[in-house]
Amino acid sequence: MFEGFEQRDVDTSGARIHLRVGGSGPPLLLLHGNPLTHVMWHKIAPRLAEEFTVVAADLRGYGDSSKPSGGGDHSDYSFRAMARDQLAVMDELGFERFFVAGHDRGGRVAHRMALDEPGRVAKVAFLDIVPTHHVLNNIRKQWAVESYHWFFMAQPYDYPEQMLVAYGLERYIRRKLDKKGVGMGAFTPEALAEYIRCCTPENIHAVCEDYRAAVGIDLEHDEADLHVKLGMPMLVLWGEKSHVNRSYEPMSAWRERAVDVRGRMLPCGHYPAEQCPDETCDELRRFFL
Repeated sequence: MFEGFEQRDVDTSGARIHLRVGGSGPPLLLLHGNPLTHVMWHKIAPRLAEEFTVVAADLRGYGDSSKPSGGGDHSDYSFRAMARDQLAVMDELGFERFFVAGHDRGGRVAHRMALDEPGRVAKVAFLDIVPTHHVLNNIRKQWAVESYHWFFMAQPYDYPEQMLVAYGLERYIRRKLDKKGVGMGAFTPEALAEYIRCCTPENIHAVCEDYRAAVGIDLEHDEADLHVKLGMPMLVLWGEKSHVNRSYEPMSAWRERAVDVRGRMLPCGHYPAEQCPDETCDELRRFFL
């Protein structure tokens, strides 16, 4: 799925991060969402690698990256900790300043990275999210029903972990990907097999820690930075059939947090890179060139 890419593992201060790197040109870091891995970029990464040095990495807790326990305040899975992992990855690869695109949880990691280290992020793109603070302070019924997992997975250890393992992890993955009004036709057999392989009890615990951090320490971090507006160019892409589009106004939400925002809706659901790869690739290419 990533012809011409090299697989590597990079040790950071808190995790071992698995990644693929390929291509040449300006560095572009791609970060995935839940319940995915870096494989979500497989339809567009080789095309982007014609003009960029593409780094597609697994977040800590996901894919073949290591899975720390979480810590008492879940800070091991804060977006800040995840961002530091990826900064260390780019350090190891020799990239001081770079572009970054993130989908879902990876987008939230990219947002925290841009807030904490604005000098290192030249441009940033967000796929099908609005800011975490905006989500949690503007909860609407439609979003709550469709995104119930935010609060289910944030319940104390180990209630959601045990419930999901008992439900069946392959069954869970298929249900999670089968989003309303879109279906699963966009997921190739190879990618789906990877998502199922990587959905282990250890991964489920890590994901729960991720969501526990989001409603706790991540929210604290965001509240401390509400006065900060990102200055680098920002691209926002979201799906017409996504729960994000049904519940929020992505451009308005991001303009509260940045000074240079552009974007558009795409003809897809929550997974643009797999559901409409041509449009997603074209938008990213135009933005980052």
